[in-house]
Amino acid sequence: MQADAFAAAILALLTVQRIGELAYARANTRRLLAEGGREHCARQYPFIVSLHALWLAGLWMLAWGRPVSLVLVAVLVLLQAFRFWVLRALGRRWTTRVIVVPGERLVREGPYRWLRHPNYLIVAAEIAVVPLIFGLVLYAALFTVANAAILWARIVCEEAALGSAPRPD
Repeated sequence: MQADAFAAAILALLTVQRIGELAYARANTRRLLAEGGREHCARQYPFIVSLHALWLAGLWMLAWGRPVSLVLVAVLVLLQAFRFWVLRALGRRWTTRVIVVPGERLVREGPYRWLRHPNYLIVAAEIAVVPLIFGLVLYAALFTVANAAILWARIVCEEAALGSAPRPD
C-alpha cells in the first residue's frame, strides 16, 4: 500500500472512531443527566474538543507523502485495544464529559482495577504516537504538551467531582 493511501486509511479510521465516540458519548451524557447526573468541568470541554479537532485536522494536512512506521502502527493498534477495554469497562457511563450520578459507585473493573484514569493515559499516548507514525516529532511534542496541560486541569476537576462519589468496599 502506498504511503498516502496508508496515511489516509489510518486517519480515516481515527476520524470515524472519534465521530462514533462522540455520538456514543452524547447518548450516554443525555441518559446520565436524565438519571440525575450533574456535569462538572463544562467550561473545559470546548478546549478538549478543539485540541483534538486541531490535532486530527493537522494530521490530515501533514501526513501526506511521509514514511509510515509500521512498528508505531502496531503500537496504535494496541492502544485501540486498550481503548475498547476502557469503553467496555465503563459501558453506559463512558462519556467525553465529567458526569457524576449521585449514588453511583466508581468503576473498578477492567483497567480501572489498576489505574485511576486509563482512558487519559491512552489518549495521551495516541496524541504522541499517531504523529510519530508519520515522523512528525515536533507536532507530537507540541500536542503532547498541550494535551498534558488540558488533561492535568481535567483530572484535577474530575477528582474533585468524584470525591463525592462513594468508594467501593
